[in-house]
Amino acid sequence: MAKLRLLPVVAALCLALAGVALAAPKFVIQGRVYCDTCRAGFETVVSQYIPGAKVKLECRHYETDSIEHTAEGVTDGTGTYNIEVVDDHEEEICEVSLVQSPVPGCSEVSGSRNRARVLVTGRSGLASDVRYANSLGFLKDVPLKQCGLLLQQYALGVDG
Repeated sequence: MAKLRLLPVVAALCLALAGVALAAPKFVIQGRVYCDTCRAGFETVVSQYIPGAKVKLECRHYETDSIEHTAEGVTDGTGTYNIEVVDDHEEEICEVSLVQSPVPGCSEVSGSRNRARVLVTGRSGLASDVRYANSLGFLKDVPLKQCGLLLQQYALGVDG
């Protein structure tokens, strides 16, 4: 008799587990947006992270180049954005790109840091559902005064 009472509970548990297994995967694309205050093409110690910057995720089918998925995000107070993506996009090339900077004097899109490619699939070997994108940078109109000395410390342009 006790076995018969457990049957509906076991059946409900099996259905719940099957529902979880069939649920669409969810991913979070996370990255940061900064102001390249030295126009260096990369983050430096004087780079500033931009709150309120807009970014866009676009996934294109790798054979047809047709857009299969788009989403937008806005950075928080630390310049970090989080874009939630539902479903696996294994057969697509997904990239996050810069859309808009709210910072006057730092809204020029950098050609080298304007987009970042991310893998949005559960078959990537990654255990986490968070996918980290490289930082994206807007260029400051006029570099900060200390940038010349700072870039010399990086020894850029010096063969050695």
